[in-house]
Amino acid sequence: MKDGVNGVALGVFIFFFLAVTVMGFLAARWRRADDEHSLDEWGLGGRSFGTWVTWFLLGGDLYTAYTFVAVPAAIYAAGAAGFFAVPYTILVYPLIFTFLPRLWSVSHKHGYVTTSDFVRGRFGSKGLSLAVAVTGILATMPYIALQLVGIQAVLDVMGVGGGENTNWFVKDLPLLIAFGVLAAYTYSSGLRAPALIAFVKDTLIYIVIAVAIIYIPIKLGGFDEIFKAASDKYTAAGAGGLVPAEAGQWTYATLALGSALALFMYPHSVTATLSSRSREVIRRNTTILPLYSLMLGLLALLGFMAIAAGVKVTNGQLAIPQLFENMFPDWFAGVAFAAIGIGALVPAAIMSIAAANLFTRNIYKDFIKPDATPQQETRVSKLVSLLVKVGALVFVLTMDKTVAINFQLLGGIWILQTFPALVGGLFTRWFHRWALLGGWAVGMLYGTFAAYGVASPTQKHFGGSSKEIPGIGEIGYIGLTAFVLNVVVSVVLTFALRAFNAPDGVDETSPEDYTADAGDAGVETELPPATAGSTH
Repeated sequence: MKDGVNGVALGVFIFFFLAVTVMGFLAARWRRADDEHSLDEWGLGGRSFGTWVTWFLLGGDLYTAYTFVAVPAAIYAAGAAGFFAVPYTILVYPLIFTFLPRLWSVSHKHGYVTTSDFVRGRFGSKGLSLAVAVTGILATMPYIALQLVGIQAVLDVMGVGGGENTNWFVKDLPLLIAFGVLAAYTYSSGLRAPALIAFVKDTLIYIVIAVAIIYIPIKLGGFDEIFKAASDKYTAAGAGGLVPAEAGQWTYATLALGSALALFMYPHSVTATLSSRSREVIRRNTTILPLYSLMLGLLALLGFMAIAAGVKVTNGQLAIPQLFENMFPDWFAGVAFAAIGIGALVPAAIMSIAAANLFTRNIYKDFIKPDATPQQETRVSKLVSLLVKVGALVFVLTMDKTVAINFQLLGGIWILQTFPALVGGLFTRWFHRWALLGGWAVGMLYGTFAAYGVASPTQKHFGGSSKEIPGIGEIGYIGLTAFVLNVVVSVVLTFALRAFNAPDGVDETSPEDYTADAGDAGVETELPPATAGSTH
């Protein structure tokens, strides 16, 4: 690690950071609508984004600082097991092709802003809607925190903020400044800000990966030398070489499958989806988003490159930023750091908006102020988006940053428990609302307590997301086990409740709602003239 501050890299980083900050504030003027005081406008960009804007927005939303920092860091530390993120992003796209267009259609028809809106309308249950909303907010908090960890890792490698013994305020001041800027332009511009910035973020990421996958192997003697160095390290550590041991195969497979099921349950994924202007935009995006999976596979190889380059860090989250500083010229290291930093800002903005929308629509409006006007909803959502960011910042500053990936995996355990209500509800009304609530409760309790009991060398509790699967004896992903229990309880309780003729909720949707498009007759939420005619 270089001594002191890397001035050239820092200068390049600040240039790009200032550029996207200006774009974030200017986004408020981008496609300005006649009525800006509604969640459709602030929280969903007027539901007006076309194929390319949606593609960049979803890419910026799903492929985050977690992608750049934690995935290669997992491979750097644990070997090929860290590649679980690659198959799960391949599995997820055929899955979402089946249900995301249906969710967009019914949400457009009824003006739903969140998944909880849909669950309430489908099952006539504010209780179930509240459970989905609270789960979404809980799962989003550590995900936002992970983005802030990515920014902090870059700042640490550049030497900004001082050493470990520096006063905490001085050390964390750069992160606090980045947080403040993010909060300001998100408050001002809503979803339009990350949608516009995503173009810069994704362009930088593609450039950095293209250069890294060619330039770094040349400097290290080729991929043969890279894989040999990685294999030697894992063998010496007793990890069995590049390929995970047979005992870890259940963990790998269940983690990949569970993560695929969970990815589009996150509020920010749905928020980006509902911002698109038509059902066909969603269908097209499910076919072109796998391009990001190709990028992810190449990016994951950076973990092996860090080993071959002799990168030594005590915090695995610093491995890839340190690799960039060691291998790239200072100016291009600054470009790479900017890609990571902006790769954190875009999803953090979307996540905070999504969490705020959940609170506003499904807690504030449903339980606190049912007669809230659109202007009041928007104002509350803006304020809550700030509070969510503050909560994530406290999360980062007070907890061990070396386990950032476990924060996100714990959120994945929770959010996966909303799958039966959301995806099940998109295809069938058979499940009873109380049964779904019971299944959710069982899945949440089991998943949380099981994760609490997992220890690691650095943590007594919440040290990982894998544990022995009851009845099978293999080590597997806790979230998937909890999901199976959730589904079993939901099915059994549905049979029991229907046998006793328990009162069912009112379904406000109809079959044709799930295939409606923006131009279909009878659609109740037509776009305002200012956005309906937008071109892309």
